[in-house]
Amino acid sequence: MSNEAVHVQPYQRIVQDVRDKIRLGRLTAGAKLPSTRELAGEYEVAPGTVQRALAELRTAGLIYSHQGRGSFVTETASESAQDATARALADLQEQVQNLAARLDRIEQERGD
Repeated sequence: MSNEAVHVQPYQRIVQDVRDKIRLGRLTAGAKLPSTRELAGEYEVAPGTVQRALAELRTAGLIYSHQGRGSFVTETASESAQDATARALADLQEQVQNLAARLDRIEQERGD
């Protein structure tokens, strides 16, 4: 286990897991999150810890909550995750093109 994992607060682990699920498309715009009780059971934490995580996710604009209905992923969170994925793919494509160009130059210099 890494030192970083040891120092992560339980609520931060929940926040990161939800962020990752949004980023990976496992949670999309409008998706309902599990209840506080369900999340508390899943992460083996107190309901107050889940509430703290949900508050941080709301502050970050990733979720919104309706009293008595639950918490849901925002449109902007889902769009932001898609934008980040598109940027990452574009960056990878550029890196591959740059590497291919470098390889071509090296092969030309060698006379291959």
